[in-house]
Amino acid sequence: MTTDDFEREAERLRPMLVAVATGTLGDARYAEDAAQDTLAKLWAMREELRLPLDALARAVVRNLCIDYLRRRRTTPVAECPEQAYTTDANAGEDAFTRVMQVIDKLPAAQQVMIRLRHIDGMRTADIARLTGTNEAAVRKQLSRARMAIKKHYLDDLRHEQ
Repeated sequence: MTTDDFEREAERLRPMLVAVATGTLGDARYAEDAAQDTLAKLWAMREELRLPLDALARAVVRNLCIDYLRRRRTTPVAECPEQAYTTDANAGEDAFTRVMQVIDKLPAAQQVMIRLRHIDGMRTADIARLTGTNEAAVRKQLSRARMAIKKHYLDDLRHEQ
């Protein structure tokens, strides 16, 4: 592939790469980085590449996002100081924070599925297409993730008492 071909293809692919990364990571700033890293990896392989690059680019950006989520999951979570919550609004915020901490403990694939479905509001068909799996596999991963969230959330509550 020539340099000009690659530049044209990169311009065409960039919005799709950012969209995939944003859907997976939930943060536009990191999504831009993931898209740029994907294009850099493709640039390094440009001599062997053939058009169209859509599927390869999608797979590379998805893998980079999963790697990022795995690295982020292994970093220690800063402890929040204990506070007495007196209002229902604060109790809801506390529960949400706890659930998000539990989600951060899940395996990367389950984190991605939960975030795409429940935070980004994507349909299972769209998630399947984005992740390269079928809808049954997405539903199964979502079910397992929900069960794990419930188990860890209840275990955390029991350990506090």
